[in-house]
Amino acid sequence: MSGICRDCGTPEPAASGGPAVERRCRSCGSRRLLRHPELDTLAIAHLDCDAFYASVEKRDDPSLADKPVIVGGRERGVVLACCYVARLYGVRSAMPMFKALKACPDAVVVRPDMAKYRAVGGAVRTLMRETTPLVEPLSIDEAFLDLSGTELLHGGSPAHTMVRLARRIEREIGVTVSIGLSYNKFLAKVASDLDKPRGFAIIGRAEAAEFLSAKPVGLIWGVGAALAQRLARDGITQIGQLRALDDRELAARYGAIGRRLGHFARGEDSRRIVADEATKSISAETTFAKDLRSRDDIARALVPLCERVAERLKSAGLAASGVALKLKTADFKLRSRSRALAAPSQLADTLTRAALALLDRETDGTEFRLVGISAERLAEAHLADPPDLFDGQARRAARVEDAMATIRARLGRDAIARGTVLGAPPSPSGTDADDD
Repeated sequence: MSGICRDCGTPEPAASGGPAVERRCRSCGSRRLLRHPELDTLAIAHLDCDAFYASVEKRDDPSLADKPVIVGGRERGVVLACCYVARLYGVRSAMPMFKALKACPDAVVVRPDMAKYRAVGGAVRTLMRETTPLVEPLSIDEAFLDLSGTELLHGGSPAHTMVRLARRIEREIGVTVSIGLSYNKFLAKVASDLDKPRGFAIIGRAEAAEFLSAKPVGLIWGVGAALAQRLARDGITQIGQLRALDDRELAARYGAIGRRLGHFARGEDSRRIVADEATKSISAETTFAKDLRSRDDIARALVPLCERVAERLKSAGLAASGVALKLKTADFKLRSRSRALAAPSQLADTLTRAALALLDRETDGTEFRLVGISAERLAEAHLADPPDLFDGQARRAARVEDAMATIRARLGRDAIARGTVLGAPPSPSGTDADDD
């Protein structure tokens, strides 16, 4: 079985005595040799940056290298990301910060810098696209890649190409990645979680069924806690047990997802990798230093979020046809309310008025710890804010926002701020929809 050194990229010849014959790279002496019977035939990869936000912070501050690092709000927020050192103490993403600091009191807490993370994530994605045009992002730091037919272009199998890509990302960008390689998206994603950090794991066709058999059903994409509990009530806790049931029975028991369970349990996944799916929403949110219940206090925090979303819409060449308000109560319960706009818009004024109309319905004395705003049902920029002879307010708002953008470009973002719209009446246009 042939192989490749993951540290220097040197191909390893087939070892007649099995994989144990060659334990070190012939060129650099590394023990990180990648071998697999199907190494040269698999072409679907999942690439995931290791502890991305924390890794970027450690890259930019070498003094953090060996310390437990948590990215998030110091007291009131949640853990956005944490390094592998912090994970040894039980810290996990989405954990309330006070619990994380109780588990790891010596952790260094770094406030998130989303602009920096987006820039680094964009640089990683650029290198992915130079490897293959078929890149399907899942988030800022992970994506699927289809390398079918790239052997001649890159002078080697997809596995060899992914090894070179991982080394290039580490060398040029300064973050590490883990890679899963298989024959479909489901198994590639599973494989990338098997060997972290700086990992490279492979699941081939010959081993897929046996590999999956004893794994918990929660490993299957789309099986959350509720479905896992329902399956457990039916006596199904392992993926192999799903294979004992045919698709008809699974569909009868669990509806539309039943057939998908059967396919995944057999290691089947017909989904294709779709390059760069269109952005579905653009959002911004903030966690308060202390819980707020006053409508006006929450509105003051909401206005700059609407401005930020409007700026991102303009940068992306998009417009919002709908607005969604996100509120998290003091006991971490989530409320989501949405509203359609009369016409697509890029104006912070339009987003703000819609958001405040939604907020008015929720300020009933409940204390909130977080507010967020999201632009939804995105449309192309040329459809934004159509002229209306009777809507002088929209034209004035556009002129004001253009002037503010000019001042901020020259003097900085803090040079000018919009006055909070307090007690603004709900906009007469649009319809409301609730999502709890």
